[in-house]
Amino acid sequence: MKGIVCVAPGDLRLVDDLPEPAAPGPGWVLLKVSHVGICGTDYHIYEGKHPFLEYPRVMGHEFSGTVLQAGEGVALAVGAPVIVNPYLSCGTCIACRNGKPNCCAKIQVLGVHRDGAMAERILVPAGNLYAATDLSLRDAATIEFLAIGAHAVRRSMAPSGARALVIGAGPIGIGTALFSRIAGHEVSLLDASAERLAFASDKLGFASTLGTGPKLAAEIAALTEGEGFDVVFDATGNAQSMQSAFAHVAQGGALVLVSVVRDDITFSDPAFHRREMMLIGSRNATKQDFDHVAASIAKGVVPIDALVTHVTDLSKAVEDLPRWATAKSGLIKAVIAV
Repeated sequence: MKGIVCVAPGDLRLVDDLPEPAAPGPGWVLLKVSHVGICGTDYHIYEGKHPFLEYPRVMGHEFSGTVLQAGEGVALAVGAPVIVNPYLSCGTCIACRNGKPNCCAKIQVLGVHRDGAMAERILVPAGNLYAATDLSLRDAATIEFLAIGAHAVRRSMAPSGARALVIGAGPIGIGTALFSRIAGHEVSLLDASAERLAFASDKLGFASTLGTGPKLAAEIAALTEGEGFDVVFDATGNAQSMQSAFAHVAQGGALVLVSVVRDDITFSDPAFHRREMMLIGSRNATKQDFDHVAASIAKGVVPIDALVTHVTDLSKAVEDLPRWATAKSGLIKAVIAV
């Protein structure tokens, strides 16, 4: 079987002798992989920056496919197109028992904790597969990264009409901004990159964008009548940005940390209590979020054609992925057509 293996940091290889997956057991499905989105996690794995990864690794957790073979007890028909939820949960821990498999205590993410979808075929539990009947398989492969933002918006509990600030206009931030807008929020985007802000404005229709700099506080005050934002989403993966985000939250507002860093995050406790802020962590996504994203794409309210800026295949990805890890100009979402 052909696939891409990250043998070690900086060492990405196309191989044609990957072991074939076993025949699917009860509750499992063998998929023919169709499309794989390249995520920031994949770039970090290639660069050796992922803290919880063992090499060698077949990457790829944003993907779609078609059913090749179904195990006992699986209703999916051969040839059925599917969306894949790559978060494999244990089903028994406190998070799973409380309906939060996205933060399972023993979570295994395909392409991170175990081999993923940058290969021709893969085994996946049937419970992690959702029908993609109304979507192209390319579009189905974008659902996971968009579901991260949709989940963060749902976690915020911010009502329609809320003033929202999304910090970070990378793929996760853009997804968060899109689903914040779908939720009826008045969305502003903040980023240090003028190019990304121009993309958000010109291609995605976000009229309110903010750059970093000494005038930022005054610009936010003018934009919010001095009150701050009802909800702030930080999708930067930058500790300094995450700490600075507290200052942008209105009285009684919420800060949602969409990204994660290994650093400690500190804030002023008196200011936090004075505003009676909510501080919310958001991790991964659930079936509810995947369904919401799929329905939104099918309705045409998510501009997938604008978001998928780069396409490659397995043979070219061993050169393209390392280049895109650093050459970010014009890049939002890259997809491998397997």
